[in-house]
Amino acid sequence: MLLKCRYLSQFSMSELKKNAVSISSAMDRCPFMMHAHRTLTSTSNPLDNSIRHCPKSEIYNRVPFNCTDTIDCPFFKQFENLKMYKSIRKRSEHDLVDHDLRQRLNVHRHKRTPHENPNLFDYEHFFNSKIDEKKKDGSYRYFKKVIRYAETFPKVQEYAQDKAKDVTIWCSNDYLGLGRHPYVQSKLTEAVWKYGAGSGGTRNISGSSPLHYKLEEELARLHQKESALLFTSCYVANDTTLYTLARMLPKCHILSDAGNHASMIQGIRNSGIPKTVFKHNDYEHLESLLKKLPNDTPKIVAFESVHSMDGSICDLHRMCDITHKYGGITFIDEVHAVGLYGENGAGIGERDSALDKMDIITGTLGKAFGNIGGYIAASSNLIDTVRSFGSGFIFTTSLPPSVLAGSLASIEISKSDEGRELRAKHQLYAHIVKEKLIRAGFPVMNSPSHIVPVMVGDVKAAGEICDRLLNNHGIYIQSINYPTVAKGEERLRIVPNPHHTMEMIEKLVSSLIDAWTKTGLRLNKN
Repeated sequence: MLLKCRYLSQFSMSELKKNAVSISSAMDRCPFMMHAHRTLTSTSNPLDNSIRHCPKSEIYNRVPFNCTDTIDCPFFKQFENLKMYKSIRKRSEHDLVDHDLRQRLNVHRHKRTPHENPNLFDYEHFFNSKIDEKKKDGSYRYFKKVIRYAETFPKVQEYAQDKAKDVTIWCSNDYLGLGRHPYVQSKLTEAVWKYGAGSGGTRNISGSSPLHYKLEEELARLHQKESALLFTSCYVANDTTLYTLARMLPKCHILSDAGNHASMIQGIRNSGIPKTVFKHNDYEHLESLLKKLPNDTPKIVAFESVHSMDGSICDLHRMCDITHKYGGITFIDEVHAVGLYGENGAGIGERDSALDKMDIITGTLGKAFGNIGGYIAASSNLIDTVRSFGSGFIFTTSLPPSVLAGSLASIEISKSDEGRELRAKHQLYAHIVKEKLIRAGFPVMNSPSHIVPVMVGDVKAAGEICDRLLNNHGIYIQSINYPTVAKGEERLRIVPNPHHTMEMIEKLVSSLIDAWTKTGLRLNKN
């Protein structure tokens, strides 16, 4: 137990017991010694006896003083007769020297400037210049402060300069609004009260609960796979899985879609293995590249079913068939498809009856399922391999019980008639918004999915349009720029929600016409 005396607290119990007699004799000199009898000795030693026979008036009427960590401590000066005196003084002097050294180093750190130390790298100047570059080219990202209330979504409040403003959000990835569904909320809060806030550790160290296994089993059933594995996000799932498999498979070669998400690119890049990039969703180009590789070389073909930024959907059957023809395995990101396509919401694989051809499926709990987290689904052996060797899984605190319970509730809804109704309405509203924007003359990109991308092609114009929509019309759409998309391909990414209304859709179109034209952009003539 830490004693109040800063000097005695430096020593072990055995050292203090050896000096119990001397310490007890100095009791009347230091009020802090009244605490020593609780930790230093047993009831039979001299220190305890000293306390027992000390008059209470002497104990409680002493003038209080604050314990000090300098050698001027009045009690410290009485320790001349203690065996540990020399070691105490030695330690104190060392602490004083160490403290003085730290102070001098701190002063030098604060004084260091480019002018006084021209040969030292100026970190702050470097960081500031990089940020200035982004501000000048218009790609600097200013985060909107948005409070989304469950009862009013997709109407939210945007905070600027300590003022709240009601706006309608048109860019949320909570595609079906399940993040505010009463049933999901009830299961999530119930889990918090029952299990607490966090998971308590990694999956290997106290962080595996029955809910983790239940959710993994449910996800495996959803995708018709043998097994599934949870991650803290699908970014981590993609990065970890691709890196782990690529490093383990002998002489592995990865073929990556040109439009792949940053998480997939990061995992491939970190692995350091050979890679080839094929044109976005171009299965013919993919096949031409596969033909050049030896048949016995392990190959991973990585791509997305629904592209997050242009809304395109791949030809899943052909991509899988070509990959398997040349001895490869498919790694398919269904992040923007799970919950939104198929009878039960398992994604494009379920919609197109291609689940049996998909070797590795990655998905998220943070978009259509309205929670947070990611996962992979595949064969039991592959899942166990990633579980056993993937550092992004092994060394990360697991998802909390509340998220697990909320995600299970969302999947339950997704597989029900209510989920199917939400998906149907979601697709209907996406189609209506596209048609109205096209008729109004907007350059809507060809998108067969629920994502409505409107090409702007200029970073500053895209940002200005969004500012006008927010400030003048109470509509929140986030412009998409580099590095999410290539420079010159800046766009608006509009995401209809089944909880929008026809009135909101009409206002979106009219407001966008106003913001677009006032920014100086032209609409196409039909």
